Amino acid sequence: MSERSLETPAGRAAARSPAHWVLVALAPACLLVLLVLGTLVTPSPSGHGTHTQLGLPPCLAMEWFGVPCPGCGVTTSVTLAVHGRWMASFLDQPLGLFVALLLALYPLWAFWQLARGRDLFERVRGLNARLWVPVGIVVILGSWIYKLVSGFPA
Repeated sequence: MSERSLETPAGRAAARSPAHWVLVALAPACLLVLLVLGTLVTPSPSGHGTHTQLGLPPCLAMEWFGVPCPGCGVTTSVTLAVHGRWMASFLDQPLGLFVALLLALYPLWAFWQLARGRDLFERVRGLNARLWVPVGIVVILGSWIYKLVSGFPA
Protein backbone atom coordinates (compact mmCIF):
# COMPACT_ATOMS: atom_id res chain seq x y z
CA MET A 1 0.00 0.00 0.00
CA SER A 2 1.43 3.35 -0.95
CA GLU A 3 1.88 6.15 1.51
CA ARG A 4 -0.47 8.27 -0.58
CA SER A 5 -3.39 5.81 -0.21
CA LEU A 6 -3.12 6.05 3.60
CA GLU A 7 -3.95 9.75 3.40
CA THR A 8 -7.57 9.08 2.42
CA PRO A 9 -10.16 8.15 5.07
CA ALA A 10 -10.54 4.71 3.47
CA GLY A 11 -6.77 4.23 3.51
CA ARG A 12 -6.54 5.21 7.18
CA ALA A 13 -9.42 2.87 8.09
CA ALA A 14 -7.74 -0.01 6.28
CA ALA A 15 -4.51 0.65 8.19
CA ARG A 16 -6.17 0.38 11.61
CA SER A 17 -5.17 -2.53 13.82
CA PRO A 18 -7.68 -5.11 15.07
CA ALA A 19 -7.11 -3.68 18.56
CA HIS A 20 -8.36 -0.31 17.30
CA TRP A 21 -11.63 -1.87 16.16
CA VAL A 22 -12.05 -3.69 19.50
CA LEU A 23 -11.70 -0.34 21.26
CA VAL A 24 -14.21 1.19 18.84
CA ALA A 25 -16.68 -1.61 19.64
CA LEU A 26 -16.22 -0.99 23.37
CA ALA A 27 -17.75 2.49 23.08
CA PRO A 28 -21.32 1.38 22.28
CA ALA A 29 -20.84 -1.61 24.61
CA CYS A 30 -20.23 0.81 27.49
CA LEU A 31 -23.44 2.64 26.66
CA LEU A 32 -25.30 -0.67 26.47
CA VAL A 33 -24.07 -1.64 29.94
CA LEU A 34 -25.30 1.66 31.33
CA LEU A 35 -28.64 1.26 29.55
CA VAL A 36 -29.14 -2.28 30.90
CA LEU A 37 -28.19 -1.29 34.45
CA GLY A 38 -30.41 1.77 34.27
CA THR A 39 -33.51 0.04 32.94
CA LEU A 40 -33.40 -3.63 33.95
CA VAL A 41 -31.55 -3.71 37.28
CA THR A 42 -32.52 -2.47 40.73
CA PRO A 43 -29.70 -1.67 43.17
CA SER A 44 -29.58 -4.17 46.03
CA PRO A 45 -30.36 -2.53 49.38
CA SER A 46 -27.65 -4.71 50.98
CA GLY A 47 -24.94 -2.83 49.05
CA HIS A 48 -23.81 -5.89 47.12
CA GLY A 49 -25.31 -8.73 45.12
CA THR A 50 -26.98 -6.63 42.42
CA HIS A 51 -25.02 -8.58 39.80
CA THR A 52 -27.10 -11.71 40.54
CA GLN A 53 -30.02 -9.99 38.73
CA LEU A 54 -27.91 -10.38 35.58
CA GLY A 55 -27.68 -14.15 36.07
CA LEU A 56 -24.21 -14.06 37.62
CA PRO A 57 -23.43 -16.21 40.67
CA PRO A 58 -23.20 -14.69 44.16
CA CYS A 59 -19.82 -13.54 45.45
CA LEU A 60 -17.88 -16.55 46.74
CA ALA A 61 -15.88 -14.44 49.20
CA MET A 62 -19.13 -13.31 50.82
CA GLU A 63 -20.56 -16.83 50.83
CA TRP A 64 -17.45 -18.60 52.09
CA PHE A 65 -15.79 -16.04 54.36
CA GLY A 66 -18.46 -13.42 55.03
CA VAL A 67 -16.26 -10.60 53.71
CA PRO A 68 -16.54 -8.70 50.46
CA CYS A 69 -14.16 -9.28 47.57
CA PRO A 70 -12.49 -6.21 45.99
CA GLY A 71 -15.36 -6.00 43.49
CA CYS A 72 -18.22 -6.42 45.95
CA GLY A 73 -20.71 -3.63 45.49
CA VAL A 74 -19.37 -2.39 42.15
CA THR A 75 -22.47 -3.41 40.17
CA THR A 76 -24.69 -1.99 42.91
CA SER A 77 -22.69 1.24 42.93
CA VAL A 78 -22.72 1.59 39.13
CA THR A 79 -26.46 0.95 39.11
CA LEU A 80 -26.97 3.59 41.81
CA ALA A 81 -24.96 6.06 39.73
CA VAL A 82 -26.95 5.29 36.59
CA HIS A 83 -30.12 5.87 38.59
CA GLY A 84 -28.77 9.31 39.53
CA ARG A 85 -27.93 8.46 43.14
CA TRP A 86 -24.30 9.65 43.02
CA MET A 87 -23.67 10.00 46.74
CA ALA A 88 -25.23 6.61 47.50
CA SER A 89 -23.06 5.17 44.73
CA PHE A 90 -19.89 6.60 46.26
CA LEU A 91 -20.82 5.58 49.80
CA ASP A 92 -21.65 2.03 48.72
CA GLN A 93 -18.44 1.39 46.75
CA PRO A 94 -16.22 4.26 45.51
CA LEU A 95 -14.77 2.03 42.79
CA GLY A 96 -18.27 1.60 41.34
CA LEU A 97 -18.74 5.33 40.91
CA PHE A 98 -15.33 5.47 39.21
CA VAL A 99 -16.38 2.61 36.89
CA ALA A 100 -19.70 4.34 36.13
CA LEU A 101 -17.85 7.51 35.16
CA LEU A 102 -15.46 5.54 32.95
CA LEU A 103 -18.38 3.76 31.26
CA ALA A 104 -20.02 7.11 30.55
CA LEU A 105 -16.90 9.01 29.51
CA TYR A 106 -15.11 6.38 27.41
CA PRO A 107 -17.57 6.56 24.48
CA LEU A 108 -17.27 10.36 24.42
CA TRP A 109 -13.48 10.13 24.41
CA ALA A 110 -13.46 7.37 21.79
CA PHE A 111 -15.79 9.17 19.41
CA TRP A 112 -13.81 12.40 19.88
CA GLN A 113 -10.63 10.55 18.93
CA LEU A 114 -12.36 8.97 15.92
CA ALA A 115 -13.69 12.35 14.78
CA ARG A 116 -10.13 13.65 14.85
CA GLY A 117 -8.94 10.68 12.77
CA ARG A 118 -6.90 9.08 15.52
CA ASP A 119 -6.22 5.39 16.08
CA LEU A 120 -7.72 4.43 19.45
CA PHE A 121 -5.20 1.69 20.10
CA GLU A 122 -2.31 4.07 19.48
CA ARG A 123 -3.89 6.60 21.88
CA VAL A 124 -4.37 3.99 24.61
CA ARG A 125 -0.91 2.57 24.06
CA GLY A 126 0.47 6.08 24.47
CA LEU A 127 -0.93 6.36 28.00
CA ASN A 128 1.70 6.16 30.70
CA ALA A 129 1.12 2.69 32.21
CA ARG A 130 3.77 3.40 34.85
CA LEU A 131 1.40 6.03 36.20
CA TRP A 132 -2.04 4.56 35.54
CA VAL A 133 -1.46 0.97 36.68
CA PRO A 134 -0.38 1.97 40.20
CA VAL A 135 -3.21 4.52 40.36
CA GLY A 136 -5.66 1.78 39.39
CA ILE A 137 -4.26 -0.58 42.00
CA VAL A 138 -4.51 2.11 44.69
CA VAL A 139 -8.11 2.92 43.69
CA ILE A 140 -9.11 -0.77 43.77
CA LEU A 141 -7.34 -1.50 47.07
CA GLY A 142 -8.54 1.73 48.64
CA SER A 143 -12.13 0.99 47.65
CA TRP A 144 -11.84 -2.56 48.99
CA ILE A 145 -10.42 -1.36 52.31
CA TYR A 146 -13.21 1.21 52.49
CA LYS A 147 -15.77 -1.55 51.90
CA LEU A 148 -14.16 -3.72 54.59
CA VAL A 149 -14.07 -1.00 57.28
CA SER A 150 -17.31 0.80 56.42
CA GLY A 151 -19.43 -1.80 58.17
CA PHE A 152 -20.72 -3.45 55.02
CA PRO A 153 -23.96 -5.35 55.53
CA ALA A 154 -23.56 -9.12 55.26
